[in-house]
Amino acid sequence: MKLRCFLLRYYPPGITLEYETSAGLVGQKTIGLLSLTPTTPLEPLVDKIIAEEPLLNGKYRDQIFLYLQRLVEKLIAGNNPSQTFTLFKSLRAHMLPLTNCAFNKNGAKFVTGSYDRTCKVWETATGSELVSLEGHRNVVYCVGFNNPYGNRVATGSFDKTCKIWDAESGQCLHTLTGHVTEIVCMSFNPQSTLIGTGSMDNTAKVWDVETGQCLQTLMDHTAEIVALNFNTYGDLIVTGSFDHTAKLWDVRTGTVVHTLREHRGEISSVQFNYASNLVVTGSIDRTCKLWDISSGQCVSTLRGHTDEVLDVAFSVSGNMVASASADTTARVYNTATCHCIASLNDHEGEISKLEFNPQGTKIITASGDKRCNLWSVETGQVLQSLVGHTDEIFSCSFNYEGDTILTGSKDNTCRIWKS
Repeated sequence: MKLRCFLLRYYPPGITLEYETSAGLVGQKTIGLLSLTPTTPLEPLVDKIIAEEPLLNGKYRDQIFLYLQRLVEKLIAGNNPSQTFTLFKSLRAHMLPLTNCAFNKNGAKFVTGSYDRTCKVWETATGSELVSLEGHRNVVYCVGFNNPYGNRVATGSFDKTCKIWDAESGQCLHTLTGHVTEIVCMSFNPQSTLIGTGSMDNTAKVWDVETGQCLQTLMDHTAEIVALNFNTYGDLIVTGSFDHTAKLWDVRTGTVVHTLREHRGEISSVQFNYASNLVVTGSIDRTCKLWDISSGQCVSTLRGHTDEVLDVAFSVSGNMVASASADTTARVYNTATCHCIASLNDHEGEISKLEFNPQGTKIITASGDKRCNLWSVETGQVLQSLVGHTDEIFSCSFNYEGDTILTGSKDNTCRIWKS
């Protein structure tokens, strides 16, 4: 094999090697650097990478060192405690209340869903509407881009269908029919080849993005499916249900790999870590649980909340996991030790959504007290409160660089905040 070029992956850190085989085929392999920090000694790391990767040798030493420096610079940029966000745009996006909003990968565009049965695509830089996606016959409840590509938008609706749209033209490419009640959760796989949908009909379905065909119907839950997530490789999907369980499924065969059974209440949120060896589940039983993927066993029960856990999220590198609760607090845990390393206490209303910044140094929380708080993970202190919404904030997200925040509120506006 012959090395063709290097590609950098900033979040989580990694170096992708593009190579050519003796048969002339082009392939890629990624050197994961999930443990890279601003204080990591780089020269020993360069030696280790060269020793373990057959495509590399000593002549690439200086080049690899420079790439590692660039990755570290990105991490340092996200660790600036004096970074502040100011309101850039406030958009009254729809006539009826918003349901959800989401960025594309680089944050240049975002989408909003609404009770008015439409989804709109917006340009972040100007706040202007690019296209309105119309065709659903009921509430558009879940929306998302096929990141990292961003050329498709998917919408899940109470009309029992999911639609795939061209993000530029607004043309509906496929209408995915088969669910018999509302679709309430939806996700593209990271490869952008599949969509998973979860429904109040107790099933999830896996669809081919290109053809719109249903490839699998995942039938084993005994109550509504309200959360789902693909792993990094796109070969497993996890579903969370009101039947108090989460299930791991083989995407190719549609069979259950493991049933995760130890919660004592409905599941509210599920997520894989980037390495795809752990799943976190949040439940109204006031706990989160970490699960080992290979065995299906519970690794740890993360306690401390005094009310329902409404959302869970891993940091991009997977070394931390955070939980948001109706008790008005969020908590951050070290994934390796399962110890709580920060309790985020400042909100006066339930926290329904949270997200780490790409560098894993900060968290944003969306609350019923009309504020979105920006927190330091290291200190657990509020760095900034984003105020201006006049009703509950239900959605918050960072763009890929971590320099723009999008918030969605029941006041029927979404706000763009820039640093």
